[in-house]
Amino acid sequence: MPITLPESLPAYDILSTEGVMVMSPGRAAMQDIRPLRIGLLNLMPKKIQTENQFARLIGATPLQIDFQLIRMTEHQTKNTAAEHMAEFYRPFQDVKHEKFDGLIITGAPIEHLPFEQVTYWDELREVFDWTQTNVHSTFGVCWGGMAMIHHFHGVAKHALDAKAFGCFRHRNLNPTSPYLRGFSDDFVIPVSRWTEMSEGEICSKPGLKTLLGSDEVGPCLVEDAGHRALYIFNHFEYDNDTLKQEYDRDVAAGTPINVPCNYYPGDDPSKPPLNRWRSHAHLLYGNWINEIYQTTYYDMEKIGS
Repeated sequence: MPITLPESLPAYDILSTEGVMVMSPGRAAMQDIRPLRIGLLNLMPKKIQTENQFARLIGATPLQIDFQLIRMTEHQTKNTAAEHMAEFYRPFQDVKHEKFDGLIITGAPIEHLPFEQVTYWDELREVFDWTQTNVHSTFGVCWGGMAMIHHFHGVAKHALDAKAFGCFRHRNLNPTSPYLRGFSDDFVIPVSRWTEMSEGEICSKPGLKTLLGSDEVGPCLVEDAGHRALYIFNHFEYDNDTLKQEYDRDVAAGTPINVPCNYYPGDDPSKPPLNRWRSHAHLLYGNWINEIYQTTYYDMEKIGS
């Protein structure tokens, strides 16, 4: 089954050419099916790129997905056209009376700031609390996941001496988890962050369980069953060249940056990078969607009850 997207959204044509099944809202309304309603609270500056990345993953499942784009109410993006934001995004304050089967909260390039100094921190805390009454399952990604686990459990983020940047090997720490069905024991995940969270601090909090982790870059995927949430600190959703774009940007700006490790063949930036995480990305998000489908209410008004 397809993901439902407005035909004028850039992701509609991009995913169609990639073979992802997409459907216009008009066609979806003709089917006697209750689609899963999945929201994307997009905190990233490159809004369209991030839309494509997550729509590609959740649109590959056999279920019909109603994909909703959400933004912080007062924060104005400087990197995406105002026309695009006005046409496709709704502010959180306009959707907070609605129910969602799932919500993805993205990262944001503000990890150098204490959480409390983020301009939209108060509203984001409102979003986190709102998920407990209006969202069946929430997926916090990178900074979004760190912010959410900090809000609910007080887990701190810690600055790294050097940026964790590249493709790092990770281990499957809980093979029986329904979120890790089909996962290998060992695989790579793109990482791009200046902060980390401590496995010791996570383990000390009741109700938290680390599902994926790395000896080099620490915990990656954490389950918080009590809050019906997953937190992932790394980037399964990245495209082949996302790390390359970040590296090229920093080089062009004269910002000191290491070549992303284990990313380019032979660590040679002149060679095109290979995607070695795509299959596990689809597994993780497909498993998440399947768990939502298996456990959510048909009557959406019961979500959060």
